[in-house]
Amino acid sequence: MGLPQAKPSVREEFPPETSLVAEIERLKRELAVARARIGELEARADVDPLLDILNRRGFERELKRALAHAKRYGTPAALMFVDLDNFKSVNDRHGHGTGDSLLKAVTREITRHVRASDVVGRLGGDEFGVLLWRVDEAQAVTKARELEGLLARVSVVHGQVHVQVDASVGAALLRADATPAEIITAADRSMYARKDERRGLPSVDYPGTN
Repeated sequence: MGLPQAKPSVREEFPPETSLVAEIERLKRELAVARARIGELEARADVDPLLDILNRRGFERELKRALAHAKRYGTPAALMFVDLDNFKSVNDRHGHGTGDSLLKAVTREITRHVRASDVVGRLGGDEFGVLLWRVDEAQAVTKARELEGLLARVSVVHGQVHVQVDASVGAALLRADATPAEIITAADRSMYARKDERRGLPSVDYPGTN
């Protein structure tokens, strides 16, 4: 029988120190990439995937911050609620692809005519919110009427037809004692009152519009 082989020393059972350092650095890089990816996914969770603006969740978060800012500093601000009239008929007659193209065109027009400090979001299928900073009630209403005129000229081509929709825009001032849901409801009711006005219907006292 041959002599028993000597067991390797403890030092020989572990990789060299340089290998350990390299492995630690590799794991650190992978962790940094994973964290960056998680942060990106979290940020995209608040963005509408079609229009690349805030979705309702992200917009309500910004509105909550604006209300806290208004309560602390007294900064005036307003919320515009934009609703596209008869948008459903566009999807029904021309297809959802045309409807999506029109929504993108509307989004471009809205973002083009607000300030960098203002916030634009999609609140529903054909509903948008615009948070305006440093405006009083008269300025907010003026901006709402201006936006209606701008959106009335937006169109997309479907076949040989230019497809377009009108918009009704309501506005509500931010109140420091209100919740985001209450401000959105007030602006929504203002929008419906405006929609009735544009249709020539009798004036209705929608709660929250005063």
